[in-house]
Amino acid sequence: MKIIFRSFINGILTFVPIILVVYIVYKIFIFLDGLLGNILIPFLKEDYIPGIGLICTLAVITILGWLSTKFLTGAIFRLIDKLLEKIPFVKIIYTVIKDTIHSFIGEKKSFSKVAMITIPGTEIKTLGFIMAEDLESLYDPLKDYVAVYVQQSFQVAGFTFLVPKDEVEIVDIKPEVAMKFILSGGMTSK
Repeated sequence: MKIIFRSFINGILTFVPIILVVYIVYKIFIFLDGLLGNILIPFLKEDYIPGIGLICTLAVITILGWLSTKFLTGAIFRLIDKLLEKIPFVKIIYTVIKDTIHSFIGEKKSFSKVAMITIPGTEIKTLGFIMAEDLESLYDPLKDYVAVYVQQSFQVAGFTFLVPKDEVEIVDIKPEVAMKFILSGGMTSK
């Protein structure tokens, strides 16, 4: 009976991560393929091949990125950007999405510095990520603080703490390794 139970557990440990990764990649593929694929299907009918929508989506994103660097089209994109940042309610959604995307793949990546902070009143330490080092523009008395994002284990949620600069220790850990460590609850350290 122990051999059967151990084999079952090994099966879960081996195949559940594989199945979940395949499922997530499949869902992302379906989403990206459907962005332009749903527009192309009526025109191509029987000639439509899954993946054409994904290729077209990536091509359109690349072309729009290139156009955003050109004088005339760049000015149009900047005008649209300013317009979206002025519309009530839309401004909040737009700036949060824009800033989040920029923090992951923009020039000033927010998750590039791993920090260790001590939970007040204890000797317990936690890892987080420096999100903003200049808080003076937000609120003058915060000039000696930094924003540290502490990710919760096993989920996407987390907390942003405003921590005094002298209580933050920058650690020499790759952000990807720290993120895996935090998300796995400390089980992954590679």
